[in-house]
Amino acid sequence: QVQLVESGGGLVQAGGSLRLSCAASGAIFAVMGWYRQAPGKQRTLVARISNGASTNYADSVKGRFTISRDNAKNTVYLHMNSLKVEDTGLYYCNAVGAYGAYWGQGTQVTVST
Repeated sequence: QVQLVESGGGLVQAGGSLRLSCAASGAIFAVMGWYRQAPGKQRTLVARISNGASTNYADSVKGRFTISRDNAKNTVYLHMNSLKVEDTGLYYCNAVGAYGAYWGQGTQVTVST
């Protein structure tokens, strides 16, 4: 059974930092990533990383966020720096493998002024 367990969300002031973690179990995933959904908006890609460490970022987070993964631990991280109010949202871990795509339950990130 595949499980994605997220942690690390919270409330932070603008300009601050947070680190999100997503620990996967039950399968090996070719691509792992993070999506976010702001209230009233669609879920959109924030960043993703392949098991070969190729990365993609949304333009809005380039230079501020860094995605990394520890293949031995089957865990993906999202290091978020210089956070802005518009980064607020529910952040979902996503993992894609041979048997399909899976989602975590989401972790809330709130950036205050």
